[in-house]
Amino acid sequence: MTVSFEEYAALARQLSAQHHAGQQHAAAESARRRDLHAAADYLQQRLTAQGQRLDQLGRAIGIDQPPAAPPDPNAGPGTGSPGGTAAWPGPGAGQETGKSGETTAWPAPPSAAGAPTVPGTGDGEPDGAAGAPGRSGVGAYPRLPAGEARLALPTAVSPAGGGVPAQRAAVADPVVELELARRMADEADRHGQQAELLAQRPALLPTWSPLARAVAVYAGCGAAAGVLVLMLVLASGVGLVDGFTLGAWICAGLPAVAFFGGYLVLGRWGRPAMVAGTPPRYLPLGFLICFLVVPMAYCAYLLMVRGLR
Repeated sequence: MTVSFEEYAALARQLSAQHHAGQQHAAAESARRRDLHAAADYLQQRLTAQGQRLDQLGRAIGIDQPPAAPPDPNAGPGTGSPGGTAAWPGPGAGQETGKSGETTAWPAPPSAAGAPTVPGTGDGEPDGAAGAPGRSGVGAYPRLPAGEARLALPTAVSPAGGGVPAQRAAVADPVVELELARRMADEADRHGQQAELLAQRPALLPTWSPLARAVAVYAGCGAAAGVLVLMLVLASGVGLVDGFTLGAWICAGLPAVAFFGGYLVLGRWGRPAMVAGTPPRYLPLGFLICFLVVPMAYCAYLLMVRGLR
């Protein structure tokens, strides 16, 4: 059967097209893997930054990271139970692994004629290296025919003890997983921003501006001092406090107490958990308010008494 030149040319073009398509597929797969690696690196950086920011938020509100659990000194390497590694059974001996990770060995049954039993597959054939004397470290595995060995599938032992074929896990699409991780990272960023906004608000009057908060605090402390002024005036009226002491407390003592009280309140409850620098406390304004409110309260009391007379 002869092949013409046109057929050779068509076959060559077909092979060239297949080769070109394979190169394009390989390039596209390589670009896809690069994009996946870049997206994974970017998500890793975002998660690292989020972890650092969460640590800062925890330190700001007074929550320390829990210490890592120390390793168990009684646990031996490669075993799930304390006490170290169990000895491997000799030839012909079986083994059984429990739920706790301990390995239990049972002796091999003796032969009917009293001769030593040679481990095998159960069909009278020796077990190769596992059945040789002095080779107890080699495990005995059943030997399957060539056809069955190629078709054999890995099996998982169920808790009931029967050999059941293990269910293969569904292959996850990396693109879908990265998209889910990105959405979760976006959600974490949103909650982190909300937490930062809440952390930047003080516990005292959080929705007020710093100036309005300072005015309210100093005015409240001055009003409390004004109540004390009225009490001192009443005490002076019954002769418990003399005039000099009353004047000293009205002009200097109670205004100073009100000013320092407002200063301490702003420093304790007017300071946000997370803030860059020290928030303003408006000391001149507080001094002016406190040293005006107390004398004004005394003057208001005098006017009220004269009006009642």
